[in-house]
Amino acid sequence: MKKKTVWIVVGALFVITAGSFITYYLLSGESLLKTEPEYAEIPEDTVQVYEPVYYYGFNTDSVTILQGKVKRNQNLSEILTKHNIDNETIHELAIKSKGVYDVRKIGVYKEYELIIEQDSLGSALAMVYYPNQVDFVVFNLADSVYVAKGEKEVEIVERSISGIIENSLALTIDEQGYSPELTNDIADVFAWEIDFFRLYPGDRFKVIYDEERVDGQVIGNGAVKAAVFEHEGESYYAFFYNQGTGVEYFDQEGNSLKKTLLKYPVKFSRISSRYSGNRYHPVQKRYKAHRGTDFAAPKGTPIRSVGDGVIVEAKYGKYNGNYVKIKHNSIYSTQYLHMSKIASGMRVGTKVKQGQTIGFVGSTGLARGNHVCYRFWKHGSQVDALQVDIPSSEPVKEESMTEFNVVAQDFKSQLDAISYPAEPTPAIGQ
Repeated sequence: MKKKTVWIVVGALFVITAGSFITYYLLSGESLLKTEPEYAEIPEDTVQVYEPVYYYGFNTDSVTILQGKVKRNQNLSEILTKHNIDNETIHELAIKSKGVYDVRKIGVYKEYELIIEQDSLGSALAMVYYPNQVDFVVFNLADSVYVAKGEKEVEIVERSISGIIENSLALTIDEQGYSPELTNDIADVFAWEIDFFRLYPGDRFKVIYDEERVDGQVIGNGAVKAAVFEHEGESYYAFFYNQGTGVEYFDQEGNSLKKTLLKYPVKFSRISSRYSGNRYHPVQKRYKAHRGTDFAAPKGTPIRSVGDGVIVEAKYGKYNGNYVKIKHNSIYSTQYLHMSKIASGMRVGTKVKQGQTIGFVGSTGLARGNHVCYRFWKHGSQVDALQVDIPSSEPVKEESMTEFNVVAQDFKSQLDAISYPAEPTPAIGQ
């Protein structure tokens, strides 16, 4: 084929292709010359809108937050003066704080935060003080000066624990990394059913309880909701229930585990000396009757009244040290010796409630080591407090039994589902 003929064929194909292309656009109504680019349509819900983060009312983009702890002998004025707050403003803040928070109670090692303006001066816009893990106090210095109190949200989380006793309840719980507070709570629930000072290896327990958290951190325990303690081959159950007279603990039959008097005058501790008719006195170096039970505890540990009553003695004695005696009714009276100090307001004629702090553990009088000597009278005669059969509170009311049985059965099912820790495997040859 000649070269001229080839070019004629190529030209013809180009004309045909171009004609088809132009015909398509003429028929479709589209323009060959597009003056604007095409964009994909974006759904409205994908549009990102900036939302500033506020911290105690301040935009975090425009402030700096400094954390600190109150130093010894440091006060509010000293903290704020270092951050460009003048004495006049501090005085106004002290006035505004009256009736809200006593600035004199700002405690050493307590945490605080300073919200600082991001400028060359670094002036404090506010101070947030934390007296504990829940409460906070805001000292506002921006615009208008004011003081406000608040509380962080406390999250309640249901938890469970089980254990097998080898030495003591306290040691078993401590080895699992739980708070001593939980030991106290369990001991209080079963105080009159089980002698926690005479547990046996192999005794075991399961407990369902509430844990309190703030900002994801555990700050304490709420109530024990249900528990079972197996002691000397017998199972003791406790179920948390309110029949309209306040929360109490009941066994499977609806009998109250609460007694008219608590068994221990301090949260579960250690018995250093029991009631005895003939005990060697560590100070007097001779044998004599010991008409009380000694509970060893750190100095300053709160001592509680074991029941409602009226104070008949509250003073210092040469042998008793600081002590308080309470008459609970016509049958029972109790006495608490060797206090480091008697609690404020405790005087003859004062009415006290069960569990109320009446003093603090010490070693005043004829004592060696910090403890409380707990004495007990029944019908005017001193007896062993741990051997007294105290009457129980009221059982579940007949009209509440149906509801209680449902609650108790649900708790029991939850307890049954909790497994015990694996017992250690004996070594070969043992």
